[in-house]
Amino acid sequence: MFGLESTLAILLVLCLVFACAFEFVNGFHDTANAVATVIYTNSLKPVVAVVWSGICNFTGVFAGGIAVAMGIVNLLPMEALADQSVYLSIAMVLSLIISAIIWNLATWYVGLPASSSHTLIGSILGVGLAFSLMPENPTHEGVNWAKAGDIGLSLLISPVFGFSVSLLLMAALAKNIKNKKLFDEPNRDSPPPLVMRILLIITCTLVSFFHGSNDGQKGVGLVMIILIAIIPGYFALDQSVNTSAISESLTKVELIINKIDTTSLKDKELASFLKSKNKVTEAKSLIGNSSTVFEIKEADRFKVRKNIVSSAKGFEKLLEKGKLNLSKEESAELKKELKSCKKITDYSPFWVLVMISLSIGIGTMIGWKRIVRTIGEKIGKTHMSYAQGFSAEVVASSTIGLSTWLGLPVSTTHVLSSGIAGAMVSGKGLKNLQPKTIRNILLAWLLTLPVCMSLAFGLFWLFRALMV
Repeated sequence: MFGLESTLAILLVLCLVFACAFEFVNGFHDTANAVATVIYTNSLKPVVAVVWSGICNFTGVFAGGIAVAMGIVNLLPMEALADQSVYLSIAMVLSLIISAIIWNLATWYVGLPASSSHTLIGSILGVGLAFSLMPENPTHEGVNWAKAGDIGLSLLISPVFGFSVSLLLMAALAKNIKNKKLFDEPNRDSPPPLVMRILLIITCTLVSFFHGSNDGQKGVGLVMIILIAIIPGYFALDQSVNTSAISESLTKVELIINKIDTTSLKDKELASFLKSKNKVTEAKSLIGNSSTVFEIKEADRFKVRKNIVSSAKGFEKLLEKGKLNLSKEESAELKKELKSCKKITDYSPFWVLVMISLSIGIGTMIGWKRIVRTIGEKIGKTHMSYAQGFSAEVVASSTIGLSTWLGLPVSTTHVLSSGIAGAMVSGKGLKNLQPKTIRNILLAWLLTLPVCMSLAFGLFWLFRALMV
């Protein structure tokens, strides 16, 4: 397989199986976020709701683009990791996946709607931190802290946003809707009014679809970490891209940056500029006159990736700070060409999308009852009303969809559970929340990152000792 010796091939398959297992658990762990409202409002029968949610999750993975997946990949310094032993890469991958699965299963078992996003990101940060402390790592690079900060901010803001907007939406509905039955506890023996039932099914569909597009892409990113770390010669670059087009974009980047007056740059900025400029030149040289990835030497393919990713990151950072002396048009052109260059690095093979889609879709149809009960019955002191379910799902679907568009991983669990809490509070105050459940959810929210970081950190050193 890919020219690997039998031991490495077995370990590669094992890593991919664990990645699918993570998405499978993610599916049934997070399904409740989408189906709880339609089940508790009697809009759909549980079996129908779960199967429909699974189909929407499956579809969402294909429609989610690749930005979220690349956000996950870029949390780790893949350039530094690929320079180490392949067994070290495997130790890192297994550590982060197994720690994420352990925490997801533990919180599912006790019925807590904990975040799979937090779990995965905490695990990645844990192995990245462990990698940075290794004596074999002279640069001590382990985590892209700038990217981690962006992701952390999105995970922090999303539940606050979900709570606040859901509370306001409920208040607006209460003021403008005359049919007060929509605010009562659902009748278990009959479905809601037709219009509300349609709206609840639509919002369930959207949450499921956007969950697949966001959380599914995290699984895609996880698989790409595995493939790039273990067999970079095959997966560092998108083999379907015409490399002559990339070479043309690199040439255009060179023409633009050669116009820049560097005399105004400070020492640190100048060093970053020159480093990025040299990497553009090196990437162009390695690509040479090739028209396909296969024409680039296998040993050079990861170097091409490394140079393109690093140079793009350097120039984008300088552009963001306004340090490059370029016109508005030239800055836009540079951004456009850098984006074109990254077409060869920011990708995922079709079979990876299929594998993750099936894992999350099948997982969605299994094991959903525990967390559905928490979402539907235990957040508020009263059962979820039609209006509360609608408000929470509108907020969740729009927030997750926007985050996917921006390329930011967001927690479906946190957004929806906080949205339900906000809907429960509206008009009735904090007294309508069940303190024990809210306390447990907050505790899981606070513990997820440190626990997963610690688990992954410890497992990495264990696997490192066994494999390297």
